[in-house]
Amino acid sequence: MQAHIADGVGWMTFNNPDRRNAMKLEMNHGVVQILEHFDASDQVRVVVMSGAGDKAFVSGADISEFDTHRSTPDGRANFEQAWGAANQAFANLHKPLIAMIRGFCIGGGLATALQADLRISADDGQFGIPAARLGLGYQFAGIKKLVHIVGPTMAAEVMLTARKFNAAEAVDMGLINRVVPVDDLVNEVTALAATIAANAPMTVQAAKASVLETFKDPARQDADRINALVEACFQSDDYVEGRTAFMEKRTPQFNGK
Repeated sequence: MQAHIADGVGWMTFNNPDRRNAMKLEMNHGVVQILEHFDASDQVRVVVMSGAGDKAFVSGADISEFDTHRSTPDGRANFEQAWGAANQAFANLHKPLIAMIRGFCIGGGLATALQADLRISADDGQFGIPAARLGLGYQFAGIKKLVHIVGPTMAAEVMLTARKFNAAEAVDMGLINRVVPVDDLVNEVTALAATIAANAPMTVQAAKASVLETFKDPARQDADRINALVEACFQSDDYVEGRTAFMEKRTPQFNGK
């Protein structure tokens, strides 16, 4: 895993290009460390994740490790624990997350992309969950998220056919936000991240939290927490700055307080 911060954006890269950025078990630990650092940093307002090279975002879990990490009950438990910790780190990230996708976004790679709030793909993007071709069981939580994003009919097609979907198909089903030419991908995502980073951080984080709350079962939704986040926005210095900048017809300078 690689990471750096520039202009309010934390960049996280899945760096295993020789295997199309297949996720090795140890990479999950890197995800946890990077996301925790970005979430705590005042220098980061939005996070972008991408894959190294030009062949893949993430092509899934590294199948070469299955014999050592997923062939026994204990091995599967350790594997699920590592993936679970990475998933929890994504869930704990309060800041907006953008997935910048090139090439293969398959299996665990697609599950990773679905952790993002926004997904922007180059026109060479390929998406799918090949569990049915590998004989793997697929966790309920992952299918639930897929259903929430694309609906039950398209989720069923993704899971039952185990086929690859191109970027145009993915945007049509609502799996990704938009498709851009390969040569424009970095500039498009950088501009999008800059737009978000320039907005009021507390408002952005409250909006993200509200959207994610809808993924929960109604009985588990915490409206009080969301209302507290919204009220904090109204009590913030940024709310004063936003109103003042509007009246003075200038660009607001938000500080996240």
